[in-house]
Amino acid sequence: MHEPAPDVLVRPDGATMLEQVERLVMTESPSDDTALTTRCADLVGDLVHDVLGERPHRLEVEGRTHLLLRSGARRPVLLLAHLDTVWPAGTTAEWPFSVDGDWATGPGVFDMKAGLVQGLHAARAAGADGVDLLVTSDEEIGSPTSRLLIEREAARARAVLVLEPGVEGAPKTARKGVSMYTLRVHGRASHAGLEPEAGVNALVELAAQVAAIHSLQAPEAGTTVTPTVARAGTTSNTVPAQAQVAVDVRAWTAQEQDRVDAGLRALTPTLPGATLDLLGGVNRPPLESSASAALMARAARCAAELGIPLPAGQAVGGASDGNFTAGIGVPTLDGLGAVGRGAHARGERASVAALPERAVLVAALIRALTRDDSPEDPT
Repeated sequence: MHEPAPDVLVRPDGATMLEQVERLVMTESPSDDTALTTRCADLVGDLVHDVLGERPHRLEVEGRTHLLLRSGARRPVLLLAHLDTVWPAGTTAEWPFSVDGDWATGPGVFDMKAGLVQGLHAARAAGADGVDLLVTSDEEIGSPTSRLLIEREAARARAVLVLEPGVEGAPKTARKGVSMYTLRVHGRASHAGLEPEAGVNALVELAAQVAAIHSLQAPEAGTTVTPTVARAGTTSNTVPAQAQVAVDVRAWTAQEQDRVDAGLRALTPTLPGATLDLLGGVNRPPLESSASAALMARAARCAAELGIPLPAGQAVGGASDGNFTAGIGVPTLDGLGAVGRGAHARGERASVAALPERAVLVAALIRALTRDDSPEDPT
């Protein structure tokens, strides 16, 4: 990928990194706008070339642009990142990138554009031939076009390091799996005043189903089953013929995901004449702690040797593309990106001082892994 580095890791230039983060933040990339994500991918390709001396391959999948830079190693370390954000086009006009003391703010700076820049400089500082880079453009909407690509590249790797932001600087050593469903209820319309008894009220049926759905949660196991957005009816004087509800499921284990899935598929109507359709399923498997334990221990050793503080790993309810890589059995450590707070919230921010510091830490971890004589064991 680039020239081998000397034994002593060289700290990246923080001013250069900050300027690159600013350019990236000000190049808006909302997930649902493929023109803007493609424009941002162009900039990321330029940054990869500037930092690493090579241009990544552009992979077009269903109109979306993803970027891949392979090292040629048989068992590389894969750096995984995404360039899309949750912020709609035009956000930078009212909330532009800015720096106040140690904090850089702007839409997407924390999740995860600062982490992407850190990853590029980490790969350069590591000077390792065995580092691959994958940058996707649809992570925030469930990775519909990039999942197979992520799993393909991860299957080649000895380990995956995910450049998502940490929790107050702590890596994410476990993530809940996510399942997403829509339950549709079909009834029969009738006039609510003249002959309501001739109808089958889809909203009444939906109310019964929502209670059944909610009962599938298991707080003692950390499993949440949350009905979220519901719709029903057409006019105020018509018995609703259609109703639906979206359901968000989060679980620490695949077994819990399977249990809830089976429960949802076993739902039956309570009203004569009503029918049910369940759409969706498991979106991301859990990133279980067993997938990250060895890598977290290695990262902690690297941090201690460098004198860089690294909080203990944290388990979180949100999911990332690291769930996919852990789900196929590849050692995965998440949350190695920006140090800060406020993901998906107005005012999200990333530490300026941590940009080069975290890049050096990730570089040390890359080097330790790529120089390991036992590629099957990241410890």
